Amino acid sequence: MNTAIVDPKSLKSFDEFYPFYLSEHSNRTCRRLHFAGSTLALACLAAAISLAAPALILLGVLCGYGFAWLGHFGFEKNKPASFKRPLWSFMGDWVMYKDIWLGRIPL
Repeated sequence: MNTAIVDPKSLKSFDEFYPFYLSEHSNRTCRRLHFAGSTLALACLAAAISLAAPALILLGVLCGYGFAWLGHFGFEKNKPASFKRPLWSFMGDWVMYKDIWLGRIPL
């Protein structure tokens, strides 16, 4: 898929969006930063629950998006799809995270 001409807002379903999402994560370092940020976000969520410290949820959000955006701006050299399709991008991140764990996408 040629991402230079695809407007993510033109995609009509998540099933159409996910291949576009993956094409925006072709750089291995970008994927690794996404994976690290998502893992830290989950750790912060678990800590927030176990320690009854809701402020850790904000830290988790900052880790998740901070690492992802560093990957996009610093390595992938593109703008995160979350700017145009925030919900599908959030969903795509977790599907990609699962696919990395399952070995379907190389880390």
